[in-house]
Amino acid sequence: MKLWQKDKASLKEVETFTVGKDQEFDLMLAPFDVLGNIAHANMLASVGLLTNEEAALLTAELKNIYGLTTQPTFKIPHGIEDIHSYVEFLLTEKLGDIGKKIHSARSRNDQVLVDVKLFLRSEIEETVKAIEPFFQLLQQQSEQFKNHLLPGYTHLQIAMPSSFGLWFGAYAESLVDDVITLQSAYQVINKNPLGSAAGYGSSFPINRTLTTQLLGFANLNYNVVYAQMGRGKAERITAQALANVADTLSRLSMDMTLYLNQNFDFVSFPAELTTGSSIMPHKKNPDVFELIRSHCNRIKALPNEIAMMTTNLPSGYHRDLQLLKEHLFPAFQTLRDCINMASLMLSNISIKENIVADEKYKYIFSVEEVNKLVLQGVPFRDAYKQIGLAIEADQFTYSTDVKHTHEGSIGNLCTAQIAAMMNEAVSGFDFPKVHTAIQQLIA
Repeated sequence: MKLWQKDKASLKEVETFTVGKDQEFDLMLAPFDVLGNIAHANMLASVGLLTNEEAALLTAELKNIYGLTTQPTFKIPHGIEDIHSYVEFLLTEKLGDIGKKIHSARSRNDQVLVDVKLFLRSEIEETVKAIEPFFQLLQQQSEQFKNHLLPGYTHLQIAMPSSFGLWFGAYAESLVDDVITLQSAYQVINKNPLGSAAGYGSSFPINRTLTTQLLGFANLNYNVVYAQMGRGKAERITAQALANVADTLSRLSMDMTLYLNQNFDFVSFPAELTTGSSIMPHKKNPDVFELIRSHCNRIKALPNEIAMMTTNLPSGYHRDLQLLKEHLFPAFQTLRDCINMASLMLSNISIKENIVADEKYKYIFSVEEVNKLVLQGVPFRDAYKQIGLAIEADQFTYSTDVKHTHEGSIGNLCTAQIAAMMNEAVSGFDFPKVHTAIQQLIA
């Protein structure tokens, strides 16, 4: 069954190719499609396109269908093109001609748009909720290991003293900026496209402000042409926000694979969190971090992938956009799985003490010794030359005591200030308002 079908069916090969994996990914949209239908039915009644009795029957049945869509057994039957067709089929099967009225003043184009936006809005919220405890773990570990020094590197050459307090704290603060970009994506997503129809509006006197309020959107996509043009753009912006989180995780994972390497030997993990070799009995491989790195690097490619899929499309709807779902939708769960696995690993990490006592790291203290001379009144450039000559003559002496006190340094991690920035970023989302609106819609 197809909403657009009249008297002739498509060739089977054409149908198979054009539907593709759409049914599989439409299942993810199912509850959101029903929510959009409930809001739309209420709006149609408010402008006289449905009677109040018809709207009551439709919304009651839609609430029943909503319950079905949240069950793992819910499927789109073979022969029904998509979730939009199936919901309308179920309504018509139960209510007859009243069910056929639900599509008035609407196109599948704006129906898909609102479904996708509601889905993305929900997935961004779930992703933020996954980030928060991971951020808190990083902060806890930052404080716990703030006195554990390790070499800092530039160009992968030993450079200056760092600490695991700094290391954990760096990735915590990175997540703050990542959440800010998720908030920006959320603001783009959280605008109502319903009522734009096929991209050119409707001659019916619909009330788009009402559906905006009913669905908990912050605002409208006002211009109906832009509402359609925004498809692809919204997905790309969301993918970029996910890519930012993925980049943080990928880089963290690369550090961990290095630090676990025997040549570094900074950290270790319980045997049950690593894997072995079929031939080398000594191996403890960081497979979890390697897979996080690879999954996240794939997610980092998503924005460019989406950009290329939508390159040179003129305004209006094009079937190319259908494929965006199968590229973007799974990325949310993949990213959250990576966050959860990184949390598992880092909550069980063991960190070696006195790493920098090894003489091979002595030159990370060269700047410390330069600075000591400067504090004694020696001009910096002269102090630099004096320590440099001592190093070349193999006469360099040093202390491993480090006294860094400025904001964000080894001795002043500013953990509370970073936590405050994260709280501010998270509070910028209007999750409670959305929850209230949806609960009222399905009550």
